[in-house]
Amino acid sequence: MIQSFPCCGRTLRYANLSAAALAAGRDIAAYPYVIRVLLENLLRHRAWGAAVSEEEIGRLWDWREHPGADLPLHVARVILPDSSGLPVLQDLAALRDAVAQAGGDAARVDTRIPVDLIVDHSLQVDHWGDEGAVQRNLRREFERNDERYRFLKWAQQAYKGLRVITPGIGIIHQVNLEYLAPVVAHQSRPDGDWAYPDFVIGGDSHTPMVNALGVLGWGVGGIDAEAALLGHAYTFPIPEVVGVRLRGAIEAPALTTDAALLITQQLRAAGVVGCMVEFFGPAAEALGVPERATIANMAPEYGATCGFFPIDARTLDYARMTGRDEEQLALIEAYARANSLWREAGEAAPAYSRVIEIDLSAARPSVAGPRRPQDRMDVADVAADFRRRLAMSLAEGGFGVDAAAL
Repeated sequence: MIQSFPCCGRTLRYANLSAAALAAGRDIAAYPYVIRVLLENLLRHRAWGAAVSEEEIGRLWDWREHPGADLPLHVARVILPDSSGLPVLQDLAALRDAVAQAGGDAARVDTRIPVDLIVDHSLQVDHWGDEGAVQRNLRREFERNDERYRFLKWAQQAYKGLRVITPGIGIIHQVNLEYLAPVVAHQSRPDGDWAYPDFVIGGDSHTPMVNALGVLGWGVGGIDAEAALLGHAYTFPIPEVVGVRLRGAIEAPALTTDAALLITQQLRAAGVVGCMVEFFGPAAEALGVPERATIANMAPEYGATCGFFPIDARTLDYARMTGRDEEQLALIEAYARANSLWREAGEAAPAYSRVIEIDLSAARPSVAGPRRPQDRMDVADVAADFRRRLAMSLAEGGFGVDAAAL
């Protein structure tokens, strides 16, 4: 099950899903791509000596028969905004102090996997409307929060796996999609060089935006993030996987955001809370990664753990456009094809728990509201709906205005 493939002048080891499926009497093509990523994670970490049992792998092979059974996953990396990342780093610093006071080696408290912290959530805007506004805002930010940035600078040199993305670069999800996510990761170990899927958990609910790249990921709380970056297994229940077949095309004047609201509305009505959603079908194949990202970003709104688009030619197009080097592009394609994680256009769909069909041509210019994204309505209906709700009570979804005052 552990095999090798050549790429870029070297030989890389990997947990071969097709070989493992054959040994288990299964057909890997029947499995949703998200389940394939989870299977690879268990198989590889068992080979690496982690506490992963054959029973746990067996339950995942029969994933539809064991919903909710716990899996001991090991993520490839953790990504944190400053809002939740700073408390995590403070906890690690406090833990180092506690270890030192007990006579231990404080340096042993360290990150075991790559961690990226992006400073974006707590920024303030003091200047706007002129060409120098960005630089003046950044200068004021560093003055205002000098102590915080000195702590971050210390943390970046103290923890070997930590990388800090300073303000002015962009928001966490954009930076993750455009720059941080390798799509396929590689690691040198005593037993050789390994390739494996990127798999990330983040301290922000919209971490699933990176699912647009074929990267499995979702948002977690600070404690889960801390445990994962310290090398502990991340316990996750076997999910229901819902296939969403997209057909049609977004027609002007509707935009991708209108299609995302339509999908959110229909998936909320279908009930996908706590599920993994995997998009397929002719319209999914035609969407570029920016459009996929708009849809994947709404996973918290339609209630799913993730909204996943497998790796395909569109993934490579975007990775090239955003500056990934040719060696990384070659690794993504070679690994994904070798390990049954590449989706070919027009291929048969895997076997899902259930399938929902959504026609993107039904998207119209719309707004989310009046309070929740799933309460989407066409722009043409907003005025009449507003008038209707004015005198309705708050409990009925109205605005509670006295009818006599109208």
